[in-house]
Amino acid sequence: MKAHATIPTVLVADDMPENRLLLGQILELSGFHVITAESGVRALEAMTNNGVIDVAILDVMMPGMDGFELCRTIKSNPATRLVPVVMVTGLSASQDRIKGIEAGADDFLSKPVHPEELRARVRSLVRLKHFTDELESAETVLFALAQSIEAKDPYTLGHCERLSTYSAAIGRELKLPEDHIVALQRGGIVHDIGKVAVPESVLNKPGPLTPEERKRMEEHSAAGERICAPLKSFKLVLPIIRHHHEKLDGTGYPDGLRGEAIPLLARILQIADVYDALATQRPYRAALPTDEVFRIMGEECARGWWDPMLVATLEKIIRSSTNPSPQDQPSS
Repeated sequence: MKAHATIPTVLVADDMPENRLLLGQILELSGFHVITAESGVRALEAMTNNGVIDVAILDVMMPGMDGFELCRTIKSNPATRLVPVVMVTGLSASQDRIKGIEAGADDFLSKPVHPEELRARVRSLVRLKHFTDELESAETVLFALAQSIEAKDPYTLGHCERLSTYSAAIGRELKLPEDHIVALQRGGIVHDIGKVAVPESVLNKPGPLTPEERKRMEEHSAAGERICAPLKSFKLVLPIIRHHHEKLDGTGYPDGLRGEAIPLLARILQIADVYDALATQRPYRAALPTDEVFRIMGEECARGWWDPMLVATLEKIIRSSTNPSPQDQPSS
C-alpha cells in the first residue's frame, strides 16, 4: 500500500527476516511507513522505486553488498545523498562505527535495538530530512528564477549552464575542494540573479546605457547577494555573486576590490563569464574563434583586469576538450 505523502517513509535493510519484522513493527506502530529490503542491492532498488525515503536503517552485516558499501553508494548518489543513514552495529563494534563514519553514516544504533531509542533517533532524523528538503526546494526556486531571467534574452540562452561547467572545470584543474566545485557550479547558475531587480528597459536596451542606467545595472551583483543570503548552503556562493564583476586593478564593481582581495571563486567565474561572452554570438557581433578570444583576454590581462593564471587554465581546458567551443556548436 502506498504511503500517504505526509507519512515519513523509513527503509530497513537487513538480511535477517526477524530483524526486519521487529524494526518494521516498532516503526509502523510509531506512525512511520516502512519499506524493507533483504540485501544491499534490494535496498538500492527500493530507494529508486519507492519515491522519497526519509531515513534508511542499514544493518552492517549483509551478504554481498554490506551496510558500509550500501551507505557509501547512497551518499555518493546526488539523488539520495541527503537521506539520513543509520547503521545498526554490535554493542562493542567500535571499528564498525569508525567505518560507518567514513562511509557517511549519520547515526548509529547498537544491538539489541531498544524501541524508544529507535523511535527517538528516527524522529530526529526525519526532522533533519524535512529541513534539507525545504532547503533543496528553496535552491530549486532560485535556480528557476535565474533561468527565467536568462531566458528573456535569446543571446544568453545556455549562458548560465556553460558558466557553471567552465567554472567547475577550472576548479577541478586547480584541484580545489569539492565544496568549492559545488559553489562554482551553483554560482554559474545564479550569478546574475540580481538582475531581477533591474528594469527590463535597462536589461534589454540596444544602445549605450546612461550613467543612471549603468548604476542600476551595476547594482545587480549586490542585489543577487541579498536574494541568496538567507540560504546557509550558499555561504561559498555569495562572494561569487557579489564580486564576479570586480577587476584586479580595482576598476570593477560593486566594491572596487583589487588583486587577491577578490575571492578566488569569483575570479574563476569572471574568467568563464568573459570567455563565454566573447565565444558566443551577440546582437552586435558574431561569435569569435578561440584564438581571437584568448588574444583579447590576454590583452585584458595585460591591462590588469583578469588573473592571467586562470585565463591560461581555462585556455588549456578549452583547447584540450573534446567538446566543441560554443561558436562551433550548432544553433538550436
